[in-house]
Amino acid sequence: MDALLLGALAGALFGLLAVAVRWGLSRGVPAEVGATVTSVIGFAVVGVIALVTGAFADPIDTRDVLVFAAIGAVVPGLSQVAFVHAIRLAGAARAAVLIGVTPLVSFVLAAIFLGESLNAGLIAGAALIVAAGASLSFERVRPPGYRAVGALLALLCAGLFGVRDTLVRWASEDATLDPLVRTVASLAAAALVLAAWTWFVQRDEPPVQMRTALRAFAPAGFCLGVAYLCLIVALDRGRVTVVAPLNATQSLWGVIFAATLLGKREAVGPRLFAAALLVVAGGVLIGISR
Repeated sequence: MDALLLGALAGALFGLLAVAVRWGLSRGVPAEVGATVTSVIGFAVVGVIALVTGAFADPIDTRDVLVFAAIGAVVPGLSQVAFVHAIRLAGAARAAVLIGVTPLVSFVLAAIFLGESLNAGLIAGAALIVAAGASLSFERVRPPGYRAVGALLALLCAGLFGVRDTLVRWASEDATLDPLVRTVASLAAAALVLAAWTWFVQRDEPPVQMRTALRAFAPAGFCLGVAYLCLIVALDRGRVTVVAPLNATQSLWGVIFAATLLGKREAVGPRLFAAALLVVAGGVLIGISR
């Protein structure tokens, strides 16, 4: 039951994260800087939670730290750059729906490498999710500044997130480290990698006012920290084929939050809502069939 609740909460928070990133970008902060600030704040949030709850009291397993740091360096490390650019170019709502394709990648990898079983219900649910993503290619009305490359970046993120889900589940099977500390290790590595990448990309650009960047991306950082913590704990307690579909509800939440908080600039129409509902329907079908 914990895995179900945490997976669903992660989905809602990741949906809100997409909208928070879109809001931060509207403040004129470069995408790479925004990605770095988001990860640093996310790391700080989880670090404080770990300290308050006494998660660091247990012995630290170096192997677990290195494994989860390696995962975090890529996702949500470098993938955060692609994620922010996907939202910048395709919009928060559309990026969230396309990232809902993640369970398809998760199921295939979990079946191949973790031995998790697949059945007709799981396959049908995955098909609904894929159909939802494909339907967006027939949209007639899109937000101003929409670029198809943003959709491709969102699909790249979906693939990377699917790999992350499988690796986290694999690493969690023999892990002795507290899930909170694993999350801290992942987000610490993500923040370090992104800081180095941002310095490299921005080194010849005018300096960014960090106070402005912190204010713009503080909500995104909070969402990332809590959402990633929920996901790590959920994958520690439940199978990928259970958690990934619940996390995929971020598609519907992203559309709802975008329509509510960002308004007309996201150009949320019936087709986009239908695509998000297909993603959720696929997730429900997968949950029933597990």
